[in-house]
Amino acid sequence: MSIFAIGDLHLSMAPDNEKPMDVFGDRWFNHAERIGKNWQARVTDRDTVVVAGDVSWGLKLEEAAYDLDWIDRLPGCKVILKGNHDLWWSGITRLNSMYDSITFLQNGSFEAEGVYICGSRGWITPDDGDFRTSDEKIYRRELLRLEASLASAPKEAEKIGFLHFPPAAGPGFFSGFMQKFEAFAVKEVYYGHIHGMEGFRNAIQGSFHGINYRLISADYLNCEPLKIR
Repeated sequence: MSIFAIGDLHLSMAPDNEKPMDVFGDRWFNHAERIGKNWQARVTDRDTVVVAGDVSWGLKLEEAAYDLDWIDRLPGCKVILKGNHDLWWSGITRLNSMYDSITFLQNGSFEAEGVYICGSRGWITPDDGDFRTSDEKIYRRELLRLEASLASAPKEAEKIGFLHFPPAAGPGFFSGFMQKFEAFAVKEVYYGHIHGMEGFRNAIQGSFHGINYRLISADYLNCEPLKIR
């Protein structure tokens, strides 16, 4: 029984909704097929897979359902967080009534193998040069959602943190998300959203303030879920 993680599946299986990802580089060539093949080779029905957002290009749930059905058919228990491109995400109660093998995580936590999966979408952080006044409200809301998720787990339990967005603008920066993880004694945080070689080079990786951060976007992982437990 293991825990795996991957982000940014960027699926588009609904009819008339195809969005080829290989226009963004060779790492995206046949990415859905490769993710499925690697997933089935590594993951069993007794394992848990955390998907850190940007699951589907569908604009509505009816379109995203083609991609969610595909994920549902893959082995394991899945925990899905929201990404910035998951515009279909609406109504957590409705989402969590759709599939037996998928839990959509928002404001809560999920226990797997004795540890608690906690997290939120996150957002662009104030240390980023592109941060605007319009981002402030969303940033503050995501901080509250992350805190609610972390607080929902037993106080003394081991927690693993997840975000879709990176926790800060880059190495050497600090944000409210990182502060929340520290306050709840989280030792590992995984995130996606970052793509391309330049992005990979500038990503937050390794130990910062006693927390180990790891990028798990699908193209960075070469479309293979990462075993984290």
